[in-house]
Amino acid sequence: MGLQFVVEPTATPTSADALAEILAAPGFGKHFTDHMATATWTADDGWHDARIRPYGPLQLDPATHVFHYGQTIFEGFKAYHQPDGTIATFRPAANGERFVRSAARMALPALPVEDFVTAADLLIRQDAAWVPTDPETSLYLRPFMIATEVGLGVRPASEVTFLVIASPAASYFGAVVRPVTIWLSEDYSRAAPGGTGAAKCGGNYAASLVAQQEAIANGCDQVVFLDAVERRWVEELGGMNIFFVLDDGTLVTPELTGSILEGVTRDTVLTIAKELGHEVEERRVDVDEWRKGAETGRITEVFACGTAAVVTSLGSLRWRGGEVTMPAEMPVAQRVRDTLVGIQHGLLPDPHGWLHRVP
Repeated sequence: MGLQFVVEPTATPTSADALAEILAAPGFGKHFTDHMATATWTADDGWHDARIRPYGPLQLDPATHVFHYGQTIFEGFKAYHQPDGTIATFRPAANGERFVRSAARMALPALPVEDFVTAADLLIRQDAAWVPTDPETSLYLRPFMIATEVGLGVRPASEVTFLVIASPAASYFGAVVRPVTIWLSEDYSRAAPGGTGAAKCGGNYAASLVAQQEAIANGCDQVVFLDAVERRWVEELGGMNIFFVLDDGTLVTPELTGSILEGVTRDTVLTIAKELGHEVEERRVDVDEWRKGAETGRITEVFACGTAAVVTSLGSLRWRGGEVTMPAEMPVAQRVRDTLVGIQHGLLPDPHGWLHRVP
């Protein structure tokens, strides 16, 4: 039997007027629903004390493990209003499975996928009014796990807390695929062989921020990382996987080497691309192949994908002393995005059963 969640409704729900104002312009990650899901794990008792309770601050001791040793992981997926009035999440079990893999890498306890999905379902059901209905909007779910044992011993924590919070979200970059400018990080690496690149842990994102600062200082929107050994193989952006479209219609994405995050959207795009008639390749991509391919026309589009942004085109690649620009037209990226968004919102068939109806 899975975790049994106790529901504790808030005594101060957001007013209808305030909620309407929020949903009219939700932004991304700015507003949070009235409740959150929580559960506790201890070495002696396993998972227990599962609750849907009012959203609010956590009271943590200054010596809590997560503050000192970074034992934390997270996930992200979305809930969408469907044309029949129901609410569905997109591939939550796939996120739950990756959550288990991330936990194993970070020496955290495994939360059963069933409990992961149930926690999100119950939170969505409790705060269903927060799921926006406008096109290109959704409710973003953020499950995460933190080491909450108190003490400074360097070892896996014997107490852990799992939480799920939710935030209404507009389209990250807008409904139309608009190209963004990418900075090539030549001084910093996101991950290394044997490291935590394949885990969705907080430290990976913290380590990417200095490179993101460098990108912004050079007039770019995002940063792309190379491998840590040879500094030549394209890996991923700070928070998204990357795809290249060749002039014969083939889609190429860097193969999973253990230092690249196995994106759920990446996997979805691979399937959609095949069904749209494209050949797909998972292989290593030399950054010089990108540079030369953009100049010669061999590479016709480059796009990135992830839960938050869905699909966004990369307009140019910039580095110290150079820049290449992609063509303005991006039909493949737009078609892939339209198909994916159509499935998520229940406007196109879902032959793979990716949508999970919230009971």
